[in-house]
Amino acid sequence: MNTMQRRRIAVGGFLHETNTFQPAFTTYSDFADAADRPPLVRGVDVLTRFEGLNASIAGSIAVLRQAGATLVPLPWASATPSGYVTRDAFERITKMILSDLRVALPVDAICLSLHGSMVTEHIEDAEGELLKRIRDLVGTDIPVVASVDLHSNTTAQMFELTDGLVGYCTYPHLDMVEAGEKVAHLLIEMLTRQGKPYKAYRQIPFLIPLTWQCTTIEPAKTIYAEIARLISSTVRSVSFMQGFPAADIHECGGSVVAYGWNRKAVDTAAHQIWQLVMHAEPKFAGRLWEPEDAVNEAMHRAAVDPRPVLLADTQDNPGVGGSSDTVGLLRAMLKMGAQRAVLGILHDPDAALAAHQSGIGTQIRIALGAKTPAWGEEPLDGIWHVERLGDGNMICQGPMLKGWPLALGPMALLRNAGVFVVVSSHKFQPMDEEPFLHVGVEPRDWNLIALKSSVHFRAAFEAISQAVLVVKSPGAMIVDPSELPFKRLRAGLRMKPLGPAFPLI
Repeated sequence: MNTMQRRRIAVGGFLHETNTFQPAFTTYSDFADAADRPPLVRGVDVLTRFEGLNASIAGSIAVLRQAGATLVPLPWASATPSGYVTRDAFERITKMILSDLRVALPVDAICLSLHGSMVTEHIEDAEGELLKRIRDLVGTDIPVVASVDLHSNTTAQMFELTDGLVGYCTYPHLDMVEAGEKVAHLLIEMLTRQGKPYKAYRQIPFLIPLTWQCTTIEPAKTIYAEIARLISSTVRSVSFMQGFPAADIHECGGSVVAYGWNRKAVDTAAHQIWQLVMHAEPKFAGRLWEPEDAVNEAMHRAAVDPRPVLLADTQDNPGVGGSSDTVGLLRAMLKMGAQRAVLGILHDPDAALAAHQSGIGTQIRIALGAKTPAWGEEPLDGIWHVERLGDGNMICQGPMLKGWPLALGPMALLRNAGVFVVVSSHKFQPMDEEPFLHVGVEPRDWNLIALKSSVHFRAAFEAISQAVLVVKSPGAMIVDPSELPFKRLRAGLRMKPLGPAFPLI
């Protein structure tokens, strides 16, 4: 009999990327309700819900099932990045996970999908605390592994309480399934060898701005290529998690982890990637455009090349806790008289409702956007033409989210002169073309596309564009981490590449 056929493996997940500088809390309902990702799943549905989706749990389940293991479902929950997860949300979902695990015991191993950057009202290292409670229940002998996000703030506690952590290698995250597959294969090796691998951990002593963590550009492109080269019969896994810099916690920042069957080789591999990152420190940077300068540059480029120019409204990225409703870039588009220009996706349920009540072909006077007062902006008060409407229900088709269902609530395409705005009732980072197509916007036909995203937009839009300009406009995801009002970082951590160390004196 196949050794794995006698193995009971528990699988589940709990994911959130917490921006501690975002004022809106993340509640239990944010995990329980559908919007830009599946709602909380519990029971046997966990084993089928993610088939065909770019999700790490899908990769883990597929590999373990093919190996013949008996899969035991634990809850899976994820919510749109936002502010602190409430105590209630964390404790309720953690209680579900532990309760279902307790009923399932005994198990031979646990395979989790985590993010690595969850912060709650009462716990800095939420994943570390979850893993501690799991270890308190099952002990230290059985293997516990997890896939984590490339932006994971991987803490020492997370590393110590697991036997394998495997991070995504791409940003945009095109390899979430592959990360789940890799961690499952590592777990199978542990079970067939009846032993745990050697492991190594290094923390990065500087914060990396999110925008420059992109793996399609340097220096990350070369670093991840070297990671792939290091994998061998003795070094089974190496991951570079670049960290999520908008988290005011002691262990915020990047890390390198490695696993394998030769202690020296594992430690050498981890140190080699750590050194590469250190040597690349000055290169984690790029040009930031002021909104009006970016729009002006895009208009000049559009005059000579029909392909769209992409403007990344990086600081208002809802995928990292932004409110997705700031209007600094939109205001510049209107002021500069941009033509065949579209911005998306602006989160404004009131505007979407007003458009639906008025109807296609009508005009509405509304105060658009800037409903979140934190950034000192005023809404854009004016006349908007209602061009198209949508119910917000769709299935993504792009390379990052193919097959993922969206439920964005009432949507509208609004126009003022030559500037169009895609408005939604629920926040969604434009990682896919489908929300634009849903309201009649074919991205290839536009001169200028402003996207409330930092990097993930590149998966669906970069191939059709002539250029990407990263814009510094108001929002919760400050590009330069040294501008954030940190209070809890560890002493000596550089707050940006080659930047000042915490605490500032």
